[in-house]
Amino acid sequence: MTNNKKYHVYGLGNALVDMEFEISDQFLADKGIDKGMMTLIDEEQHHVLFDDLKERFGVVKQASGGSAANTIIAANYFGASNFYSCRVSDDETGDFYVKDLMAAGVDTNMNGNRETGVTGKCLVMVTPDAERTMNTYLGVSELFDQSNIVTDAISDSEYLYIEGYLVTSDSGRSAAIEAREVARKAGTKIAMTFSDPAMTQFFKDGLAEMLGDRVDLLFCNDQEAQLFTGKESVEDAVEALTQLTSHLVVTLGKNGALVIKDGERYEIPAFPVKAIDTNGAGDMFAGAYLYAITHGHTPDLAGRLASRAASELVTHFGARLPAETHDTLKQEILEESVTA
Repeated sequence: MTNNKKYHVYGLGNALVDMEFEISDQFLADKGIDKGMMTLIDEEQHHVLFDDLKERFGVVKQASGGSAANTIIAANYFGASNFYSCRVSDDETGDFYVKDLMAAGVDTNMNGNRETGVTGKCLVMVTPDAERTMNTYLGVSELFDQSNIVTDAISDSEYLYIEGYLVTSDSGRSAAIEAREVARKAGTKIAMTFSDPAMTQFFKDGLAEMLGDRVDLLFCNDQEAQLFTGKESVEDAVEALTQLTSHLVVTLGKNGALVIKDGERYEIPAFPVKAIDTNGAGDMFAGAYLYAITHGHTPDLAGRLASRAASELVTHFGARLPAETHDTLKQEILEESVTA
């Protein structure tokens, strides 16, 4: 590990138990739910929607989640050593979340006493075209604040990874900014993801506040890039974003990805597959990429591993791959680079 630090990545974000359902487009239309977007709902709305989904479609999969958690777990499975800060309650769902996180090998601030309340949940609805739509009840995750930050662990990490979804909460946004400043003083690199088009559309000012003057690494997709910058083309959006970071990663869906690092441009190919569920693809991409760049690999190779991992993920239901699959993917891409 570079710099002799204990962790490769320290992540922070919303702790949500993902509950996934296979649904119809008509269901979204009947409910007036915006397709392909993440929408925050209150506890009563969550219970009503969950009961309806469970009765009509049944739960396909359940796992500890949240965007940054998915990324951190993926990086761990590839071989990184990581820490995740979040907020869950002492309820049954919170117990499940912490056990699932620690089973993946991730250290966390939530392995001790936890407050009473309701742990956050995300209802992930997947339509036949593999698009994922999320309705999220944050629960106590909405109260994520500076008390959940472990400054020593940030200082002992190569990267701090900030989830853009934290922008929806005043305390979460403040905690992200505090973590960023801790990282900066400790010489820990700062990475951030925009997380979702809705964040760039409705919380642009808050995201800009979380970014600060600039970050060391920024992840986004093409739609988020355009919404945040207000540019009509992806190329113009990329140009604008390079003013905020020296290391930009823009995912382009079926067209692969674009990486710009210190002025060098890398076109990352896609790996064509038949997608059945796009939930977590961006999170997996970031996790694989973070693993690779913290283990001495080039941006080009990191991008290829990330693209391959994301393509594999969308052929499965849920935001996670089996642990053993990560080694298989790593060997495939690393061996390909040796023989190229």
